[in-house]
Amino acid sequence: MSSLRTDDDTWDIATSVGSTAAMVAAARAAETASAQPLIDDPYARILVDGVGGGSWSYMLEDSVFERLEKIDPEVAVIFTHMLGYQAVRTHFFDAYFAGAVSAGIRQVVILASGLDSRAYRLTWPEGTVVFEIDQPKVLEYKSTTLAAHGAEPAAVRHEVPVDLRFDWPAVLLAQGFDPAKPTAWLAEGLLMYLPAEAQDRLFETVTGLSAPGSRLAAETAGNHSEDRREEMRERFARVADEFGIEQTVDVSDLIYHDPERADVAEWLAAHGWTSTSVRSTDEMRRLGRYTLDAAPDVPADIRADDAFSEFVVATRD
Repeated sequence: MSSLRTDDDTWDIATSVGSTAAMVAAARAAETASAQPLIDDPYARILVDGVGGGSWSYMLEDSVFERLEKIDPEVAVIFTHMLGYQAVRTHFFDAYFAGAVSAGIRQVVILASGLDSRAYRLTWPEGTVVFEIDQPKVLEYKSTTLAAHGAEPAAVRHEVPVDLRFDWPAVLLAQGFDPAKPTAWLAEGLLMYLPAEAQDRLFETVTGLSAPGSRLAAETAGNHSEDRREEMRERFARVADEFGIEQTVDVSDLIYHDPERADVAEWLAAHGWTSTSVRSTDEMRRLGRYTLDAAPDVPADIRADDAFSEFVVATRD
């Protein structure tokens, strides 16, 4: 379990869990600027630049891989692999939303939306309503930054400024959410920041708000050994020193490593959903973004499929 998290902690876009949104947006920006991108997120760079300095800014440097390789070749390989993972994850859930609206769903809820710009960058059919739930300061930063650059949502967008640990359904309903309509839910980059009990509670609440035909997509929490996490923490700290990065947060301290966490696909199947899952590593291989096979020095527990998440998609019966 995390040592830095508390039941009532809060954050903005540059601190604690909020800072992870900036890191993910930086990965999307890097992918968008690459030679053969899997995704197109023209707003990611705008949002990252607005946050200011941080470790995420170095992810956008053209020479970052070469610099990392000189410091620690294994870290360089893992860094490239994780950028590929973020691209594949975004690509997968973009396709999920495309499938949901093709099936006629016009109500979308993005849980812990962070710097997700799908309400702006995806093609939404007329009448689609997107609800974004996150901390008030995070939502405020995103909307004001994008508005300052002339960006407008491609769907009807409603901010739901509330912590998911509190009575978020009441705030969601107050913003116009209709539980009688099928909904496409997304829990991306979220579950690892929740204890096992809170994960169950979240899905119980989502189930109660979901009309038949609703869909849910989720990224599960990966599994890394404690010894390996500590080793990688030390190596990344050395890299940060070499880059001159002030480490204000260690992401591993924000994550709940809970051995009692339920298998998401199994939990949903037992609670009124028809669920399927795909290993993220299989999706990375399918899209040509799994790079660890070419790096024999990377330990087996890093390459193991269960060290990475699964992507789960379910339909409410």
